[in-house]
Amino acid sequence: MLVDILATLQNSLLFQVTLVYFAAYPIVTSILWVTTSLMFRLRWEPRLDEVPPPDGPFPAVSVLVPAHNEEAVIVRSVRAMLALDYPDFEVIVIDDGSTDDTAGALGRLAGNPRLRIVRKVVNEGKAMALNDALPLARGEIVLILDADAEPAPDLLRWMVPHFAAPRVAAVTGNPRVRNTDTFLARLQSIEFSSIISLLRRSQRIWGRIVTVSGVVAAFRRSALFDVGGFSPEMPTEDIELTWKLQKKFYDVRYEPRAVCWMTVPASYRGLWKQRLRWARGLMQVLHKHRDVMAHWKYRRMWPVFVESSLSTLWAVCFVVLTAIWTISWAAGLPPVGASPIPNLWGMTIATLCLVQLSVG
Repeated sequence: MLVDILATLQNSLLFQVTLVYFAAYPIVTSILWVTTSLMFRLRWEPRLDEVPPPDGPFPAVSVLVPAHNEEAVIVRSVRAMLALDYPDFEVIVIDDGSTDDTAGALGRLAGNPRLRIVRKVVNEGKAMALNDALPLARGEIVLILDADAEPAPDLLRWMVPHFAAPRVAAVTGNPRVRNTDTFLARLQSIEFSSIISLLRRSQRIWGRIVTVSGVVAAFRRSALFDVGGFSPEMPTEDIELTWKLQKKFYDVRYEPRAVCWMTVPASYRGLWKQRLRWARGLMQVLHKHRDVMAHWKYRRMWPVFVESSLSTLWAVCFVVLTAIWTISWAAGLPPVGASPIPNLWGMTIATLCLVQLSVG
């Protein structure tokens, strides 16, 4: 009975269409990402290693760092932030109700005149910590860094010149993995180079990007106030803010030369929790801002909305097909579309993965 059901299911038109989509989506998107990221490289990244950061003007910048229970990393990170090669900046660390000795660790740096510390008694999350600190910022440009982030000294010199264009409300930097001492961390380092970095370059060519980096991003403070600041109710406030800004027709850019070193999850459990939060946050943002597809004025956001929706659909297809194939093998029925020997589709996808990795 089970074998008959599986055979009927795998010979249905719906299953065949799902198989084609499952194979075609990574092929099409990989070609799209590689070609458009190369266009970005040729247009905005000529001779990367030979071009010095732009000189002036240097408007005041406020660096906001929300921190909750970051005693182990906060001193090292803040020291890197205070070493930024920029003439006019301040660092504001928001101790968001930490229950460890984050406050004591920050106290060891309190003598630096560029450093200001804000203590919150109750932990209310990253979005509320940033909203509370925004009115205290002296600079019109606000750089937001995670508490474990270590920016390269020239980071602000690459990011700030973008704000000379009045429509620019945000510039996302290029986070790179620092803790590459485990296999899982090395995989994430490859991912940030061959997937996330390429995708942001591609999205800039498309006209809009899905999200700024939560690790490192600079904003025009007046634009943040214009869209109501960060959304505490959203699990991924960085994605939500990006969409709010772009729906107000602000420009959001990507600056790959603004490098910032970060710490990624070293355990599978930590990685799972992080990616689950990212996925849930993206789904909530797509649902909340689904109206972009109904208005011509938001047409420049259509590519990122469609691509994000299709990527979610592909993930669902992956889970469903894997379950069907597993059950089929267990029932003794060779599944349709799952060959143990690499075939044309599999080899094509593998080849494009290597090409994408090389370009990244």
